[in-house]
Amino acid sequence: MPKINVLPKNVAELIAAGEVVERPASVIKELVENSIDAGANIITVEIKNGGISYIRITDNGCGISNGDVPLAFLRHATSKIKVDNDLNSISTLGFRGEALAAVSSVSKVEMLTLYDNEEIGTHYVIEGGQEIEYEEIGCPKGTTIIIRDLFYNTPARMKFLKKDVSEANACAAVIDRIALSHPEISFKFIRDGKQTLNTSGDGKTKSAVYSVLGREFSNSLIDVLGEQNGITVSGLTCKPVLCRPTRNNQFTFLNGRLVRSGTIIAAVEQAYKNSAMIGKFPSFVLYVNVPFDTVDVNVHPAKTEVRFSDEKRIFEAVYQAVKSALSSGDTRPEIKLSAPTPAFNPFERMTTEQFRQTVIKTEEPKTAPNPPVYEHKQPTPQRLSFEASQKPTFADTYSFVGENGQKTEPVYAPKPQVEKIVEIEKEINEIIDEKPVIKVIGQAFNTYIIAQMGDSIFMIDKHAAHERILFNKLKSEHKIEVQALLTPITANLQKDEYNAIIDNLDLLLKAGFEIDDFGTSTVAVRAVPTTLIGENIQSLLSEMAESLIKTKSVQVEREENLFHTVACKAAIKAGSATTTLEMQSLAEKVLLTKEILYCPHGRPVAYEIKKRELEKQFGRIQ
Repeated sequence: MPKINVLPKNVAELIAAGEVVERPASVIKELVENSIDAGANIITVEIKNGGISYIRITDNGCGISNGDVPLAFLRHATSKIKVDNDLNSISTLGFRGEALAAVSSVSKVEMLTLYDNEEIGTHYVIEGGQEIEYEEIGCPKGTTIIIRDLFYNTPARMKFLKKDVSEANACAAVIDRIALSHPEISFKFIRDGKQTLNTSGDGKTKSAVYSVLGREFSNSLIDVLGEQNGITVSGLTCKPVLCRPTRNNQFTFLNGRLVRSGTIIAAVEQAYKNSAMIGKFPSFVLYVNVPFDTVDVNVHPAKTEVRFSDEKRIFEAVYQAVKSALSSGDTRPEIKLSAPTPAFNPFERMTTEQFRQTVIKTEEPKTAPNPPVYEHKQPTPQRLSFEASQKPTFADTYSFVGENGQKTEPVYAPKPQVEKIVEIEKEINEIIDEKPVIKVIGQAFNTYIIAQMGDSIFMIDKHAAHERILFNKLKSEHKIEVQALLTPITANLQKDEYNAIIDNLDLLLKAGFEIDDFGTSTVAVRAVPTTLIGENIQSLLSEMAESLIKTKSVQVEREENLFHTVACKAAIKAGSATTTLEMQSLAEKVLLTKEILYCPHGRPVAYEIKKRELEKQFGRIQ
């Protein structure tokens, strides 16, 4: 067995730092939580270059006394707990005493702080765990911590960081969640010199939600308030009709701490059962307060996972509170009319069909003099079954009747050779025989096309069929007909959604979307596939982002998942009205293309019923 060595202090600190400090966002989380524990009601966070080169956190909390400042940077030095029993009733966000020690071991840290009962502040500098400067200085009440050059002494960790914009978005997401958890605190977030968040700190949940998640989201929520067995549940949740295709807008705060709790999420979603559509998830901001001795927060280094002493009590309290809110707060959905469709712009992109329709509408009708009246003199020979434009002219006798009633001399049309007519008919019949005749009989429930071909009847799921056709087209051609928008649509996304969209602009362009980065988690959509005109672009972008986030493997799979999302949204919806021509076109594409068997979800596109099977059912044959 190899010899066991005791690690040097600096190596042990670097290893310990890796458990707490993963990226700039984790630094901000730990230090902002310290500010909250210090009683601050105004907290400002500023970052540069995604927080990699510069982070500054300023608060107006109680500060740290001069003698305690060096101690605060030692491992397991904390003012939150003293004895082991304190772990059974933790009421603060931080308690391990690891944040400052971990951060200072992998960065250059400068602190300015003034304690409540002291008249002069303290200036302290520590780099890579080594004290550089410790002096008295004049400064305002509270604490300011500046972190420079994160991971400057651990270059191997640097290569795992993402682009500055991604790291900055992760920092912003942390501030957003903490701001939601404490509506009574005013938070400011400054990103590369630009303020992107400023909450009022008025203590109202809806004010914090408005500042962080926007007006549209905050106005769609229902108040939640309930209490059961010493557990209080409050906050906001959405109406069932406004559930989203992702769980991105689900925020749970337990005793003021952002947590991930499968128990709470399951309770909320169970309350929505039979109200929300399958595959859609509620958005909510919930504050659950429980007795401190009934929850264990010392489960995960980042303190985001918790363990309850009685899961069932938590489930019941959350379920009843949300269910009651839905029963009393949900209302009938209101129809809001969209803006009138803008007038046609000839400089916009248009499909071939749009161009054809435009020409038909704008072409002036041609006027002609009153046509002469034909008086048929001889019976026309039996005609063959040609299209009108292809009918041969037979030798036939006509005379014209003018406006004065005078008849003119007969006019004789030339008579073609009969052999030539037979040859043409034979060629046409051969062409027709090559393509089976498909007859659309109708549709059932506005969902299933009923078509006849040969000795079979086919039931075709028009949504599944159209979805597969669009998916195959995107996959094979990597292009789709695109419609430029007169006015770009701006969409504000969650931080991870925004990252996914911005990182895949080229891929989205292949799918028919022209998107520009608008900054601060906002994108501008300038063109969309023509089949998606009228769709909710915000919701569609969220779905596409979710697809890209979930698929972190090879490029081909990411493309297919994205094309699948676009095809699903663009396809004819089950239950929607379709014309006979549309059903005919769809049936022909399905029944004449061998590859169209299943939709991208794996569901069958069509079922076949043989004539023989029907005749057996009706007793015509045995």
